[in-house]
Amino acid sequence: MNLVSNWRRVVAISLSFWMQVAGLLVLIWPELKFAWTGQDSDPVLFWWLGVLLLVAGILGRLYEQSTSKWREWARIGGVAVVIFLLAMLLATTVRAAPPTEDQTLAVAIPFIAQEEGEVLVAYLDAVGVPTIGSGSTRGVKLGMKITREESRALLRREVIEYRQGLHRYFRPITINDRLTPWRDAAYTSIAFNAGIVAIGNSTATKRLNAGDIIGGCDALTWWNKAGQRVLRGLTLRRQREKALCMKGLT
Repeated sequence: MNLVSNWRRVVAISLSFWMQVAGLLVLIWPELKFAWTGQDSDPVLFWWLGVLLLVAGILGRLYEQSTSKWREWARIGGVAVVIFLLAMLLATTVRAAPPTEDQTLAVAIPFIAQEEGEVLVAYLDAVGVPTIGSGSTRGVKLGMKITREESRALLRREVIEYRQGLHRYFRPITINDRLTPWRDAAYTSIAFNAGIVAIGNSTATKRLNAGDIIGGCDALTWWNKAGQRVLRGLTLRRQREKALCMKGLT
């Protein structure tokens, strides 16, 4: 197999050649970045970059090159800029919408209510904190009583508050690309149980923000202690939250 006689010129200024080289780099770079930093790349953006570079390489074969290297490199640079901007636009346009508050609440409220139970008279939880309804502790004192309607309304308000608080710890790409209603509900559930700041700064959230969805779901199970003791009830709850977090993954 022999190289074409003008291979140096092809390597120097061929639009189709450099579009294919760029397409290869687009395939390799996300994997290298993840291996080096543990952070994922935007899969939608890189998919569109790969497709558009491939199309540009095919179309580049149909255009005759000029004799000016500067003109050819200006064309290559111009095409690259257009491809990047178009890929950004397409990735933004076709990106799946993040779960809405109502979609997450439809999963989170029944799940949390079942996990927490519903007690209409204030009681002490496993670590001695006065609790009422479905795990509400704020301003609760022993002897307090509420109705079932008040309990459900309180749960909804608090779940919304915990979800919004936890979302401040999520990167935009996490909210837009990595959350489903079930995963959003799983993280909200554990934040409701363990605290917004604790889960926001947890390994589970850091892994999710880095693109390690499975690792993040698995790290939810680490939160199975109360008062430095592993509790069977918490261990089982964390397994159910992990299963909810993993829903939809292959």
